Amino acid sequence: MLETTAARWARLDACTEHFGPADTTPRPAMLLFHGCGGIRPHIYTYAKAAAETGIRVFVVDSLKVRGWGRMQGVTLVCTGAALQGYERSGDVLAALWGVSQRPDVIGDLIMLAGFSHGGWSIMDLMTQTLSKRGEARLADPDAELIKRVKGIFMVYPYINFPARSVKHPWLYSIPTTVVLAMRDHLTPYKRSVEVFERLSEQGVPMHTLSLDASHAFDEKDNKGAVMDFNADAMRQSMEAMTAFIEEVLVSPVVA
Repeated sequence: MLETTAARWARLDACTEHFGPADTTPRPAMLLFHGCGGIRPHIYTYAKAAAETGIRVFVVDSLKVRGWGRMQGVTLVCTGAALQGYERSGDVLAALWGVSQRPDVIGDLIMLAGFSHGGWSIMDLMTQTLSKRGEARLADPDAELIKRVKGIFMVYPYINFPARSVKHPWLYSIPTTVVLAMRDHLTPYKRSVEVFERLSEQGVPMHTLSLDASHAFDEKDNKGAVMDFNADAMRQSMEAMTAFIEEVLVSPVVA
């Protein structure tokens, strides 16, 4: 049975952590979506760095809301057996709806941020008209919500089958910054470049940062040949994030 956007947010809200100034002043916000294995320490590192720019950051736990932990994430979500990007795109839309209504958030100054599977979910959302029941696996998707998004930031997003952006265009032209790992084993670097170049040609304001690193280069526990922690790459990724936040969220408020 399909949930309404409000019903999905009602569940997600209880599984969402907030970082930012301890006041009630309306501020821009960033919604952060973790990778397939769930929330890891590096997610909080990014969230806290983003909050230091003066915005509010909301870390949405798409596993906890379903009663899952890291084991289910690795065995079900990372393998593609459950919660693929198209389905999780409903979490993105519902969180956008819920957070934009908060009195301490400027509702039309919001950024979406996603890591790996979180990026896949955001990208799948961009390919949908959001005008028909069932899109994003919601009963009442609303394309008007996308107008509130002023930027998209993604780190090593998954762009392989069955991600919709491999073949489908984005229906919304939103400034996007993406950090690509040149040694990504889940999505070949060449494939990622081709997808983002195509989106750029279609009119999406696109900036890519390519790093000589592996998938999940910002997870300190990764010390293998396939996924390996790279402190310098993480630094560059975080700097790209904060610069983008300043550009699309902070500067408009100052102006």
